[in-house]
Amino acid sequence: MNNFEFRTVPCVVMEAGITNRLGQVLRDRYTGTQVCLVTDHYLHTCGVLDQALASMAAAGWQVQVIDDVVADPPEHVVLEAARQARAVGADLVVGLGGGSSMDVAKLLAVLLGSDQPLTDMYGIGKVTGGRLPLVQIPTTAGTGSEVTPVSIVTTGETTKSGVVSPTLYADLAILDATLTLGLPSRSTAATGIDAMVHAIEAYTSKKLKNPISDMLAIKALQLLSTNILTACRDGQNLAAREAMLLGAMLAGQAFANAPVAAVHALAYPIGGIFHVPHGLSNALVLPHVLRFNAAAAAPLYAQLAEVMVPGCAGSDEARTITLISTLEDIAEATGIERQLRQVGVQESDLRRMAQDAMKQTRLLGNNPREVHEDDAYDIYAAAL
Repeated sequence: MNNFEFRTVPCVVMEAGITNRLGQVLRDRYTGTQVCLVTDHYLHTCGVLDQALASMAAAGWQVQVIDDVVADPPEHVVLEAARQARAVGADLVVGLGGGSSMDVAKLLAVLLGSDQPLTDMYGIGKVTGGRLPLVQIPTTAGTGSEVTPVSIVTTGETTKSGVVSPTLYADLAILDATLTLGLPSRSTAATGIDAMVHAIEAYTSKKLKNPISDMLAIKALQLLSTNILTACRDGQNLAAREAMLLGAMLAGQAFANAPVAAVHALAYPIGGIFHVPHGLSNALVLPHVLRFNAAAAAPLYAQLAEVMVPGCAGSDEARTITLISTLEDIAEATGIERQLRQVGVQESDLRRMAQDAMKQTRLLGNNPREVHEDDAYDIYAAAL
């Protein structure tokens, strides 16, 4: 067995409705009075946060809500959030929302805990300072950001950069499935498939795959694949929503230690250039990347096929085909887009996308098969 290291957040709490008493939950664990709550404008104004905010006030917390987070947050959003939080002397940072809100919360906690500039943090292991206490509460079952040490920032018109550091692990992750009830079917599908990609890529990660991440990835894929269609069809099904939320979190723990690879690398240009949500970007290229990787990863894909389709038989290659076709069937059943042309991509865009994908060296190095620019072009062409 190869040597390995596994890290995750020190505490996970899962309880339906727990955010209604968030103030006391935080008071039982933390001192101070000033909380910076990072979220998005919709969640702040639609009433979802009302009981959480009331409970925080009742527990003696003074809450500064930063709600200008947008998808694929640009640097200026992060820096403006830090300016606002410094002005009130925040003692604690809470991220509540999708992956973007939680990513901003991570960086906010670090920026407030040290003098290190954000631009010096991009890359792997470059965070040198400390951070404020950090609590993460997801409202979608997808990114797993509540348990990962990664934050993605839009650094140019179409480019993204990542901050990867153990410092970004939260102190507490709270899973409250009631926050995901009623999430639209399309969002449920895209974020759910995103989480499935995390599990699949963690299980096949070339460099840091390990027994603990494998165990988590398998359980995550089982939960997600079994419940995604129910969650899409019945948005108020609490049991399905809890299974999806737990599965996404387990997948996050897996890929935080056995990092994702070419699916994500090829998804980034789709999101950056065409402003396609991250989960959907992953879904669009997923089956085509798996077909490309099959030459190197078929034995592992065959094992994952048995998770999604218990009792499936045949050679590794046959079971790999079963895995891919099952994933395609799920995408089709949810009704999300399945071709790049459906989100505005044209054949003339493919070379630029392939060139941009090659810049994602942090991710491509984890892929079970080496990807060259022409390979990326061919994968995009198959997805078109």
